Amino acid sequence: MSASIRYIDAGTVLRLLSPTDAVQAIRRALQAGYRPEHDHRRTANPLSHGEFLLMPSEAGDAAGIKVLTVAPGNPARGLPRIQGVYVLLDARTLAPRYLIDGPSLTELRTAAVSLAAVKDALAGDSPLDVAVFGTGPQGLAHVRTLHEVLEGTRAVRSVTALVRGTRAVASGGYFTHVARIGSTEAGAALAAAGLIICATTARTPLFDGSVVRDDAIVIAVGSHEPDARELPSSLMGRADVIVEDLAAALRECGDVIMAIDDGSLSRDRLLLMADIVSGSGSPHGDRPIVFKSAGMPWEDLVIAAAVADAHDRQSP
Repeated sequence: MSASIRYIDAGTVLRLLSPTDAVQAIRRALQAGYRPEHDHRRTANPLSHGEFLLMPSEAGDAAGIKVLTVAPGNPARGLPRIQGVYVLLDARTLAPRYLIDGPSLTELRTAAVSLAAVKDALAGDSPLDVAVFGTGPQGLAHVRTLHEVLEGTRAVRSVTALVRGTRAVASGGYFTHVARIGSTEAGAALAAAGLIICATTARTPLFDGSVVRDDAIVIAVGSHEPDARELPSSLMGRADVIVEDLAAALRECGDVIMAIDDGSLSRDRLLLMADIVSGSGSPHGDRPIVFKSAGMPWEDLVIAAAVADAHDRQSP
């Protein structure tokens, strides 16, 4: 049986499935009726030098599990912080079909989920100014996916990287401007931004929520712990907050949990991504939109299945 398991490496993952195709795969799954509240729970276990994450899921005719490790010390060693593999199974026999590079799958799906959630809200005619906290793989993936999703429909006028030190900015032409956090330039970029992307390891709020425009969209993907957050309660309290699943948000999303605990936000105000994407729900308007992602197993499964399907179509 093991001889029949095929491996898809990182470069092939990104070649087989474009960011736009990944966004469409997530939206199709929700529009077809998948409900994230039916998903399996992610489990996390501490390791001596990091964390073990197991993310099993079953949706429709697909099943699989992502096995990841998070090693905070790896960047100093010149290694990726996140490592691992996705095991895609045959839905009927549950035999392994594919092993897929885990970090590239995570990079592709996280940005795809974010843009799938806010795609409709991003529609518009005016040029878009973007501010980005986090210039690592996830920040870059979000900018790349944003450009693809909006291509031909809305111009992206500027993308400003907000950083603690300018040396942290990766090359590749993703950013039109770089500003140091706390500077006048950073404050101006935040105040002008129609989209703010937060993809960091921060455990405390990155900015003052009062500077965010009433018509801005904020994406936060950097934390999945109840005591860590990127966004302040002042923003969560005045925004339409979209989450993938109520239980996951109340269990894992510190941005949501701490805003509820201090009375800034109530759980009955949370909007579900599946309702937004399927059209059965919508933001109230006249206030910022926040999408807070926990990162759920079903999302990896949807993208893994799409990658495998693309690989099957290309195979002789």
